[in-house]
Amino acid sequence: QVQLVDSGGGLVQTGGSLRLSCAASGRTFSSYVLGWFRQAPGKEREFVAIISWSGDRTDYVDFVKGRFTISRDNAKNTGYLHMNNLKPEDTAVYYCAVGRRFSGYGTEYDYWGQGTQVSVSS
Repeated sequence: QVQLVDSGGGLVQTGGSLRLSCAASGRTFSSYVLGWFRQAPGKEREFVAIISWSGDRTDYVDFVKGRFTISRDNAKNTGYLHMNNLKPEDTAVYYCAVGRRFSGYGTEYDYWGQGTQVSVSS
């Protein structure tokens, strides 16, 4: 079993940056695909980014390409989401998750963090 703890959220102005972290317990983090999702108030959860277990493959949803970067440090059992040029529409609770398949579908993920709030003011 893997336990995930999200952190790094906060309130920033439009154009600002944040780095979210996803700290994993257990020794099997490196064998999982890591994904980031977000859910805004009144909206469904949506896929944001994904990175393979080795870090050699990534993918992003179109509306964050060029602004967000997903990364991981398996030696530290930690994943990251670097967010630049933030916009008000990026406001949401962000969740990290791990699973076995390289997929943007939330149902493919086995373990989830508790979420961290990101708020972007205009």
